[in-house]
Amino acid sequence: MVTQKFLQLVCLLCVATSLNGCGRQPQETTMVHTMPTERALTDHPHLLAAGVPQTLAQLRSAAISDVVYKLHFDVPASAGEPVRGEVDIRFTQTDMTLPIVLDFRAPAEQVTQVLLNGESAAFNIVTDHIVIPSAALQPGEQRVSVSFQSTDAALNRQQDFMYALFVPDRASTAFPVFEQPDIKARYELSLTIPSHWQALANGALQSRTPGASDPSRHQLLFAQTLPISSYLFAFAAGELQTETAERDGRTFTMYHRETDAEKLARNRDAIFDLHATALSWLEDYTGIDYPFGKFDFFAVPAFQFGGMEHPGAIWYRAETLFLDPTASRTQELGRASLIAHETAHMWFGDLVTMRWFDDVWMKEVFANFMAAKIAGPSFPDLNMPLRFFQAHHPTAYGVDRTAGANPVRQPLANLRDAGSLYGAIIYQKAPVVMQQLEQLIGEAALQEGLRQYLQAYQFGNASWTDLINMLDAISDQDLLRWSRAWVDEPGRPRIKVRWTGDGIEVSQLDDNNTRGLHWQQRVSVLLGSGDSVTEYFVDIDGDQAQLALPGVAQPDFILPGSDGISYGRFELDEQSVLHLLRSAARLENPLHRAVSWQSLWEEVLDQRLPAIRFFDALTAALSSEQDELVTQQMLGSLRNTFWRFLAADERLARAAQIEQLLWQGLEQAPTAGQKGAWFNAVMDVTLTESGVSMLEKIWRMNVTPAGLPLQEQQYITLAEALALREVPQAQAILDEQQARISNPDRLARFEFVRPAFSTDPAERRALFDTFSQLSNRRVESWVLDAQRAINHPLRAETSLVMLPAALTLSEEIQRTGDIFFPLRWLNATLDGHSSAEAAQTVRQFLQQRTDLPAPLRAKILQASDDLFRMTD
Repeated sequence: MVTQKFLQLVCLLCVATSLNGCGRQPQETTMVHTMPTERALTDHPHLLAAGVPQTLAQLRSAAISDVVYKLHFDVPASAGEPVRGEVDIRFTQTDMTLPIVLDFRAPAEQVTQVLLNGESAAFNIVTDHIVIPSAALQPGEQRVSVSFQSTDAALNRQQDFMYALFVPDRASTAFPVFEQPDIKARYELSLTIPSHWQALANGALQSRTPGASDPSRHQLLFAQTLPISSYLFAFAAGELQTETAERDGRTFTMYHRETDAEKLARNRDAIFDLHATALSWLEDYTGIDYPFGKFDFFAVPAFQFGGMEHPGAIWYRAETLFLDPTASRTQELGRASLIAHETAHMWFGDLVTMRWFDDVWMKEVFANFMAAKIAGPSFPDLNMPLRFFQAHHPTAYGVDRTAGANPVRQPLANLRDAGSLYGAIIYQKAPVVMQQLEQLIGEAALQEGLRQYLQAYQFGNASWTDLINMLDAISDQDLLRWSRAWVDEPGRPRIKVRWTGDGIEVSQLDDNNTRGLHWQQRVSVLLGSGDSVTEYFVDIDGDQAQLALPGVAQPDFILPGSDGISYGRFELDEQSVLHLLRSAARLENPLHRAVSWQSLWEEVLDQRLPAIRFFDALTAALSSEQDELVTQQMLGSLRNTFWRFLAADERLARAAQIEQLLWQGLEQAPTAGQKGAWFNAVMDVTLTESGVSMLEKIWRMNVTPAGLPLQEQQYITLAEALALREVPQAQAILDEQQARISNPDRLARFEFVRPAFSTDPAERRALFDTFSQLSNRRVESWVLDAQRAINHPLRAETSLVMLPAALTLSEEIQRTGDIFFPLRWLNATLDGHSSAEAAQTVRQFLQQRTDLPAPLRAKILQASDDLFRMTD
């Protein structure tokens, strides 16, 4: 409860600092506190809370509608000069007892003027909010005008370009706004930018005019948007190039900064084609035409996400669009899936948006689920069920098996904590859950339910409850009970399949025995005898289920979850473990091979199988694997086990053999894309003197692997790999590599991370220390690259001393970073460590910091799970 004494203190502080936001004139400041603002704050103390409490959001969404923002930003050429702006907000408010509460997370002095209906307004600055008292309101439309200076927190300003990124709650760091997803609004944007810059935004560019007093500055006016949530509003500006294409009667424009003309030409048509394919598929599936008019996108260098789905102005990480000639089919599929994912958001997330961010998973699950359906037909040579399994199950398991596991749908009391909800459970487990739902009720029923949902709530907001009730009405299943286990609770079932003598028995157990959950699903079971395998399916909804198999002999092995759809910790019996170690490579179906290797890896993590035995079996099988997707999975497992689960002496003992195996794989791979996967593994694990010497010859261009056209980025990676191994003349190699780089964005990244590859531990520590300053963490992907190098396994001994500071810094990163940064920071810090000392450091930190926010504690537990398992 907010006390009257506290409110009086707020009033006194406000009078004392009237020029900092409580009204431009002293008499207006006094008026603020003789009006009902005090009563409103007393009745609704949550108005004083930082961020956007859910209770405040609920009050505002019930009272406020028909919102239109008229926004102007003046963007200087220099990133060191502030961005200033004005916003004119028109809206209808039905509850006249409620103060106007705008969200603006900036120092009070950055609010320079507030007008209400054209007149100077009394206002108050209260922790992230601008509050105008209810007594000043008149019935009918309200109009609030604010002049302000933005913070740079979400404007991502570089030397010669910038882009706004407001998801999930960062629009209020740039301008005053009702920041919540269920107050959708129309945005009218204008920008003043340097005359040689280009810009794009959600709306189409309507006009561009030179400044009357300064022709070196141009003003751009963009069309009003359709109703969208604040996190979907976006704009970018800078020295940008454009490519335009027409597909199926629709014009697409790509903005970019790629300087490699050959790379641009090689990728251009594929990028436009993939967008057109995704749009056509989604229009057919949903029965709704693309709703947002123009379709632009920006390939952002070093973008912190894979993509962001602003309607009419999608942001992509440039590296995911502009692939090298050595890109694998998996990378090509990844690009197609990313484009399909962001395009699917135009319907799932943009047209219909969650009411509150506790349902943020809804937009992501449908984007990922639809992306799998859209991208598949373009890659008939790839096994899509296998790809779905690889893309989702291992990563989801990587969270669900930890003490930091979270449910798909998570409670959220305040929007400022929304970033903590993002992670593998939303992006990887949720599509598995949706696949389970589709299998349960049928593909046609799911499509019909989704069409009803989109039609009913278009340009509005809806919750998971709204959708599940719609689906429940057209299904004979109890979907609310189903949803509790799959959506509302964390974790996965522990499933055992045993031979009973005349069939199989499938049992499931909830590791948290206080819940007694049952996951309703169809479990696949592969039985193998000799060279013959047979797959069976068992529906389970309780503790156990049985399947009689008269006439079937006891199998050599039992592999549960063989279809790549079933989800859980599938425990293998000892005989099956031994058999699969020897014969997984001989299974005919590549999906069965992939599931086998994942299941064996789970046995390693549960300390039921020594890591060295898994590694040796993987090594023996790798040379005979013919499927590109399974090969890449095995290479990833080999690299991870090599660095994290083998002791240093075990690595050295196997280094020569592994390097020879990888070079042979590289030589025999039939395509440049497949060769690229083998070469990446070579660069990662090489330790022998002869192997490092060969890498240096390739970097010096004295040797070129046949059929592998290396590009600038691969030479950069080679130089960094050589520096990590502290070859003679390492600094000279970095000097020369820096001089070779032609792309300015790649050069800026290299200059930033270079100290992380220094042979001098003091220089590496000095770079790490700079990360405590927010200004040095702005380009998050650069910071992560540097942190991974500082904590590389070859440097783990010297970086151990930095672990406490890195863990402490994670709390500030959680507050100030973008949504994926905290967990990625923790992974970049901890993935290189495998010592008992590192594990003890993390445990001590968790024990001492009992005050850590629960979401951050969960992320630390997720990131340190492998470290704990390998040192227990």
